[in-house]
Amino acid sequence: MTAKSPHVLVRRRSELGLVLLAAVITGAAYVLAALGKNATLPARIGPFLASVLVLLLLAHMAVRRLAPGASPLLLPVAALLHGVGYVMIARLSDRLAGLQATWSLVAISAFVGVLVVVRRVVDLLRWQWWFLGAGIALQLLPLVPGVGFSSGGARIWVSVGPINFQPGEFAKVCLALFFAGYLADQRELIRAGAHRVGRFALPDARAFLPVLLAWGVSVVVMVAEKDLGSSLLFFTLFALMLWVATERTGYVVFGGVLFVVGATVAYNLFGHVRDRFTIWLDPWSHYNGRGYQIAQSMFAFAEGGLSGTGLGLGDPGRIPAVKTDFIYAAIGEELGLFGATAVLVAFVLLVGSGLRTAVRTDNAFEKLLAVGLTVIVGVQAFIILAGVLRVLPLTGVTLPFMSYGGSSLVANYMLLALLIAVSHSSARRLHEVEQ
Repeated sequence: MTAKSPHVLVRRRSELGLVLLAAVITGAAYVLAALGKNATLPARIGPFLASVLVLLLLAHMAVRRLAPGASPLLLPVAALLHGVGYVMIARLSDRLAGLQATWSLVAISAFVGVLVVVRRVVDLLRWQWWFLGAGIALQLLPLVPGVGFSSGGARIWVSVGPINFQPGEFAKVCLALFFAGYLADQRELIRAGAHRVGRFALPDARAFLPVLLAWGVSVVVMVAEKDLGSSLLFFTLFALMLWVATERTGYVVFGGVLFVVGATVAYNLFGHVRDRFTIWLDPWSHYNGRGYQIAQSMFAFAEGGLSGTGLGLGDPGRIPAVKTDFIYAAIGEELGLFGATAVLVAFVLLVGSGLRTAVRTDNAFEKLLAVGLTVIVGVQAFIILAGVLRVLPLTGVTLPFMSYGGSSLVANYMLLALLIAVSHSSARRLHEVEQ
């Protein structure tokens, strides 16, 4: 790290400017939402703005000090999504806004903590098997009697004292770390194949066994926990990381076939999966039942039109689970097509920055880790946005950085810190930052 490096100066100054812009947008949106809802300025506007600035500047200073060569886009885009999501939560529920503010502090602290601990990303390689064990344990934790419980038809929650959280949010990061390390070591063996069946080269069973084990956990998630969304996310993560590591598209095709087979089995076994598929095709026939939620979200988008009703002037509270699964519908109603598109663009920028980080590094582990972490954010956002917009059947995953929920927010900020660490590492390897 050095103040003499032009790359460091430009990137960190750009990041600071963008972070302050995100803070200004968040503050302005908070004021407009309060004026629209109550026709008065919020009484806590001063403390709110101060807390937003302190948290964002704390995150920025951590990046400036610990990862000065990192991309200047990752933190500001995440901060913008986080800020807009928080404003919508505050506009819908004062109580949940207070809880989300507490989780925001925890998330930023976790973000800084990861940057402090992970000074050299490649050092994580020595822990890859621990990450596999932790990922599997966390993913299966909701099945433990007396600890896990069901909500919304899926058993993905864990209760520890007064705190409820989704361990799967942290499991996805652990499994991405394991896959990045394992595939970096074994990619040549898996790519070459030890057996041939006709035109197809099959990998050595021992080399592929951990991959099959992780895939098996995804099947358990879908069958035992009835969580189709997380299962789809894990399937996509495994298939795309295998494709990047081996450059063989057959793994993507094979993974897609396996998921279709598994989804078909789930459709025939579980009533709530059939219900979601039926509602996806025709929510209007089930308006007074399970189709009410998705129908109301369609009404919200229609009410929003191009420019929206205005912050605080819509009625998104009529949509069940609007603060979690359907926060994008609330944004579509009050900010319109323009605001909803801006959110999509922000996610595209975040995914693009993550993939650019992967392209810039020549270290196999870092490249695969950046791809895996980016896939998690991008695919999770796509799954829930597609569900809300009726492009896909609705699944119970959160919109990264925006939906209400502490475990999701903390896990995504830890993921973001790892991406920033990889970005800084590649800049250092390219001599853009002093060693």
